[in-house]
Amino acid sequence: METNIAQAIDITCQRARYDENVKELLADKQILARILKYTLDEFKDTDIQTIISNIDEPEISKVRVEPGHTNADKIKKCSEEDNVPSEGKIYFDIRFSVYCGVQLIKILINIEAQKSSKVTKLGYHLDNRVVFYLGRMISAQKEVEFTNSDYDSLKAVRSIWICMDAGDDEDSINRISLTQEVLFGKKMNLPNIDKLQGVIIRLRSNENLEKSKNILIAMLETLLKKEDSEMKKKKLSGEYGIEVSRDTERRLNDMCNLSDVILENGLKEGIEQGIEQGIEAFIVDKIEDGVEKATIIEKLVKRFKITIEKAEEYYNRFSA
Repeated sequence: METNIAQAIDITCQRARYDENVKELLADKQILARILKYTLDEFKDTDIQTIISNIDEPEISKVRVEPGHTNADKIKKCSEEDNVPSEGKIYFDIRFSVYCGVQLIKILINIEAQKSSKVTKLGYHLDNRVVFYLGRMISAQKEVEFTNSDYDSLKAVRSIWICMDAGDDEDSINRISLTQEVLFGKKMNLPNIDKLQGVIIRLRSNENLEKSKNILIAMLETLLKKEDSEMKKKKLSGEYGIEVSRDTERRLNDMCNLSDVILENGLKEGIEQGIEQGIEAFIVDKIEDGVEKATIIEKLVKRFKITIEKAEEYYNRFSA
């Protein structure tokens, strides 16, 4: 029988593989192009194919190769590291550059897949983390995008967060940006305060709802929901014009299979925890009622269908 630690490790590994598949799917240029088009003003009037062709191409020096597949439409992702001396390391889920406009102006993009946007689950306010990531993306450009005091060569940065536990009516896209306010005198011309922008996309956790009225949220909810991969493939292709490659199809299948395993193991883990809590309450109650150890163990065996050895183990653990 597996120990609790072994089961926890299995579930953790399965969740890690699931998270990796989510990042791989989001790193598909077809998905990235739609995220950019529907969240950033720079791309709202640009067609999807043009955005795709302008993602990261001038900087890609390697193409990820998996057995039997050459995944030319994937960008550098997961474990993209930004290390500043004395500040420690942070890891970006997905980071890339994209070019926009007639002059092909370079913009640095970071996309994060986040399970929650709620402070009660995170232990911090998400907007603070978004601001921190934007700050790191700005400061990391020194000696890379510009040198000395050539601050006019600073590239715009965008950090886009996809959160997956919004309530039934909380699907939303919120943008964080710098604004100019005149406190006295004439308004200055400050054309570069748009260098920093954060976006928080909230997807609903309830998968039995009507399709979102926002096309990007609807597409992302379809992409990431726990649904049969064939059905998902048809929707992505038919409703959103996404070409599902062999790699994408494989990841959709893996995601669906992993979500089933995680759910099954999670339920099993929850049931086992519930049984143990019931056993603990039973033992404590009987001890408080003055019932002898031998009688309690006998009742445990009958009520919970466990061995005498296991009953004694529970008694010793919960009677202390």
